[in-house]
Amino acid sequence: MDDKDRAYPEPVVRLMEELARMPGVGPRTAERMAQHILRIETEDARALARAIRDVKQRVRPCRQCFNLTEKELCRVCADPTRDQGLLCVVEQVRDLAALEASGSYRGLYHVLMGTLSPLDGVGPEDLTLSALVERVKGGAFREVILAMNPTLEGDGTALAVASALRDLGAPLTRLATGVPSGSFLEHSNRNTLADALAGRRPLSP
Repeated sequence: MDDKDRAYPEPVVRLMEELARMPGVGPRTAERMAQHILRIETEDARALARAIRDVKQRVRPCRQCFNLTEKELCRVCADPTRDQGLLCVVEQVRDLAALEASGSYRGLYHVLMGTLSPLDGVGPEDLTLSALVERVKGGAFREVILAMNPTLEGDGTALAVASALRDLGAPLTRLATGVPSGSFLEHSNRNTLADALAGRRPLSP
């Protein structure tokens, strides 16, 4: 416990410690968040607690694409108006959300739940790659779009996915370079994503 922690009661210190474990939240941000929680009305704090509880109890991965859902299938997979011949492979659910917000894609998705990172011990078995292979084997997809982020990890993951799907019959494409190298889909605006989708290119055999 440092000198600052001694100024706070133990429950506040514990709250700050838990908040600081969240991605992108350092000690100072955790302190500000804890102070905010202390200032808001009790019912607002309870609503926050209920929201966290409900997410943990009710939300699960879609059994088909691994998007988030409260049911067996997510709203995209359950929508009969989606183009069943298009499959877009993304790293994370937030990338799916970004593409949906662009309004330029009406096909299906597959969420890998991460990227390959040998230095961090993340291999193909830690992603949903095997489920993707089985899905493409059993589907009638006329195109599989690899929408990995244009980062070192994303490019390596795209190569591995392409290798796994290469001989399964579905043409493979990659997003155009409208998304800047080193950036993330979730940070791109809808026009940039729409252009990247429209200009996607076939992957070389």
